[in-house]
Amino acid sequence: MASAAEGNTHQGMTGFLGWVERSGNKLPDPVFLFFYLIIALVAISVLLAAIGVSALHPTQVDEAGNPVVINAVSLLAPDNIQKLWVEMPKTFTHFHPLGYVLVVMLGAGVAERSGFFAAGMSSAVRSAPTKLLTPVVALVAMIGNHAADAGYVVLIPLAGILFAAAGRHPLAGIAAAFAGVSGGFSANISPGQLDALLFGITEEAVGASGLDPSWGANLAGNWYFIAAMTVLYLPIIWYVTDKVIEPKLGPWTGGVKAGATPEDAAIAEASPENASKGLRNAGFAALGVVALWAIMVFAPGTPLINEAACLTETGGRVPDCSIHAELRPFYQSLVAAFFVLFLACGWAYGKAVGTIKNHRDLVEMMAEAMKDMGYYLVLAFAAAHFVAMFAWSNLGLISAVHGAAAIQSTGLPLPLVIGLMVIFAGMLNLFVGSASAKWALLAPILVPMLMLLGISPEGATAAYRVGDSATNIITPLMVYFPLILIFAQRWVPSFGLGSLTATMLPYSIWLLISGTVLIVVWFYLGIPLGPNAPVGYTLPATG
Repeated sequence: MASAAEGNTHQGMTGFLGWVERSGNKLPDPVFLFFYLIIALVAISVLLAAIGVSALHPTQVDEAGNPVVINAVSLLAPDNIQKLWVEMPKTFTHFHPLGYVLVVMLGAGVAERSGFFAAGMSSAVRSAPTKLLTPVVALVAMIGNHAADAGYVVLIPLAGILFAAAGRHPLAGIAAAFAGVSGGFSANISPGQLDALLFGITEEAVGASGLDPSWGANLAGNWYFIAAMTVLYLPIIWYVTDKVIEPKLGPWTGGVKAGATPEDAAIAEASPENASKGLRNAGFAALGVVALWAIMVFAPGTPLINEAACLTETGGRVPDCSIHAELRPFYQSLVAAFFVLFLACGWAYGKAVGTIKNHRDLVEMMAEAMKDMGYYLVLAFAAAHFVAMFAWSNLGLISAVHGAAAIQSTGLPLPLVIGLMVIFAGMLNLFVGSASAKWALLAPILVPMLMLLGISPEGATAAYRVGDSATNIITPLMVYFPLILIFAQRWVPSFGLGSLTATMLPYSIWLLISGTVLIVVWFYLGIPLGPNAPVGYTLPATG
C-alpha cells in the first residue's frame, strides 16, 4: 500500500480552500501550539493581574454573605512557579482524559490487531444488497469509529472495491465511507473511545472552574444524541451519494480490479469460514460481558448501584430522588466496560482465526496499542499543563463569567447560542484537525461559560462534537486526507486534491446544516442528551 506521503505531491489549491490549506500549514504542531499558548497565557496573566481584572464567583460567598471576588493571578507569582515544577508529574498523570483513553485503548488495540474490527466491518458491508450498499457502508462507517484507524484503512478502500463489484462507481463508495467515518465521526449507536476522550477533557474543565465540585463525567452523557445523529446522518449520506455524487461521476466501466491492491483484494475476498467462526465467538464474548455488567447492576448487593444515594439518615427514601443518582457508579464504570468488551471480543476472535495463539500475543497487542498512543501522550502532557495553568490564573472562570454576561446582554436564545458554537467549532476544525487538541483549547472557557448560562457540560460537549466532525472531510489538514486521495487515485489516477475536496463538500455542508438544526431543536425541546444528562443545568446552591 502506498504511503500517505507518496500521495501528497499536489501543487496546492486555489481560492478559499487554498487559503485554508496555506494558513493551516503555517500553524505549528498541536503540541507546540499548546506550548506557545502557555507562553502567551503567562504574559496575559501577568498583565491582567497587574491591572486588577476580576469577577464575582457565581456560587461562592464569603463569611459576610457577599460573592467571593475572583482575581486574575499572575502565573509568574512564586506559588504558581513552585506549583508548575513541583506538581508537574501530578498535573500530567491526573489529566482526566489520559486515564480514560489509555484504558479503553488497551482493549481496542487487541480488537484492532486481532482483526476483529476489520472482519466485522468487512462482513457487514460485503453481504449488503446492491440497492442498500450505500446506507450499509455509511452505517458501518459511523459505527466503525469505535475501531479508530481501522475505519479509514480498511473500510474506505473496501467500499471502493464493493461498489465496483456491484457495477457502481468506486469513488462513490469511497466518498460514502469517508463521509461516514470522518464526517459522521461523532455519530454512533453507542458511546466509545471518543466519548472517553471528550468527557475526560470536559471533566477537567469543570473541575478547573470550581463551579461544581460534585460533577463527574458520564461516558453515556451524549448517548441519545449521538444515536440521533446516526439516524439523521444516514439518509443524508445515502441521498448525497446516490443522487448528487454518483450521477456526477458517471458510469463506471473500469472493472473490479482496476484500483484494488492485492492487500485490499485479500480483505474483500477472504474466506468467510474462519472469520465467521471468529465473529461468532466474539459475539458470545460480548454477550458474556453484557451479562456480567447486568449482574453487577441488577443482582442483590450489586457494586454498581449506590442504593445509599437515595436514602435518608433514618433509612427512608429521599423524595423525587432520581434512579440516575443510584446508577452513577454504573455510568462511571463504562470506561472499564468498553475495555473489557473490546478485549474479550478481540481475544475470542483472535483465538478462533489464529492471530492470537497464546497470552503473550495478547500482551504484545496491548503493548503495541500503547506504542501507538505515544503522540497522544506528548499532546496530553502539553494540554494538561495548559488547562492546569489556565485554572491557576483564574482566567478561565473570569472569561466564562464575563462571556456569559455578554451573551445574556445580547438576548440571544440559548439554542441559537449553541448553534453558533457548532459553526465556530466547524470553522476551527478547518485549521486544527485534532479533536482532543481543539476541545482542550475551548473547554476551559466554553464549558463553565455555558454552565453559567444554564447549559450542562454534556450539552457543551455535544455541541462541540457536531461542529468538530462535519468539516473533517473537506480540510486538507485532516491527517487521513492524503491517504483517502491515494485510495481514489487507484481507480482514477487524475483525481486530485481539489477533486476530493469538491466531492466531499456537499456532504460537509449538509452534515453541518443538519447537525446544527438537530442540536438547536434538541435544546429547544429540552430532550436529555443521555441517561442522567439533561441539556439544562442549575448551579449548586451558593455557599
